[in-house]
Amino acid sequence: MVNTTSLGMRGQPPLEVDVGRLPKTAVVADNVYVPLVTPLLATARSRGLRTADGLGMLLHQAVRGFELWFGQRPQVTTELRALVEADLTKS
Repeated sequence: MVNTTSLGMRGQPPLEVDVGRLPKTAVVADNVYVPLVTPLLATARSRGLRTADGLGMLLHQAVRGFELWFGQRPQVTTELRALVEADLTKS
């Protein structure tokens, strides 16, 4: 299941979906990245489902824009994710 709306993002209402109806093999992805763990992801994790937050997509889609502006193609690494994640948790 993939949430591609802004529901669940800070300042927005939560996405109300019954993940209990999903099979145990389901993956729940939420494209929201503030907060990294949305209520949807928290509920899915509590039911033992695999999850993916929206930060990976945000980082990877920024690669081309960065390359066009600065002439260098950045690498999305674990270290870069950790830096951005730390910055997001400050705000």
